[in-house]
Amino acid sequence: MMKQVWHDLLFMHWPIAVERLRPLIPAELEIESHEGSAWIGVVPFRMSGIRAHWMPEIPGTSAFPELNVRTYVRAGGKAGVWFFSLDAANSLAVAGARRFFHLPYFRAQMQARSGPNGEIQYASHRVHTGAASADFRGGYRALDDTFFQAKRGSLDYFLVERYCLYAASGMRIFRGEIDHAPWQLQGAEAEIEVNTMAAASGIRLPASKPVLHFARRQEVKVWALASGVL
Repeated sequence: MMKQVWHDLLFMHWPIAVERLRPLIPAELEIESHEGSAWIGVVPFRMSGIRAHWMPEIPGTSAFPELNVRTYVRAGGKAGVWFFSLDAANSLAVAGARRFFHLPYFRAQMQARSGPNGEIQYASHRVHTGAASADFRGGYRALDDTFFQAKRGSLDYFLVERYCLYAASGMRIFRGEIDHAPWQLQGAEAEIEVNTMAAASGIRLPASKPVLHFARRQEVKVWALASGVL
């Protein structure tokens, strides 16, 4: 249905008890855990080349920052991503994703700039009418030029190698397939000044430092939702 390119992703993940997330996720979805813990991800990045697969890019709508809060679930034996929120700096994209993908997208004022030594300076302030306040501000970068792919069965693999998403509308659960090459990951460091993204969804992050990964670029194909998979 769509093609996209994702840039300068920071994966930040914290362990959290499964029972803390259970009231926030449809009962039909199994919350996945790794070594006994569920995981919450906060992922800032930017997108480009966004277009329907049968159309050229539309100026003004094909590139913007996005920031999501997510966890990991399973249905029918298939592992995927559950989004608590997705903030984006494009009103048309927000409206389209809410309507056609049943995803909790929110309009935000956002900036993503490259700074000294390859650092990404990132800021987001939610401005969506009627939505809970949510802000993120900080800087992050890859530790070095060493790339690696996550090994199957590892925590790295559990956190990043996800090839579908789940969404809900009313009593129906939908699945959307996502197609891309395995992630080319790098170690990362980050200095986060403000992060209330998870709190806006009623999730209190642990005080521990997050597990960090950086990814420079990923080409992605997004398929239409499968209707009522559960």
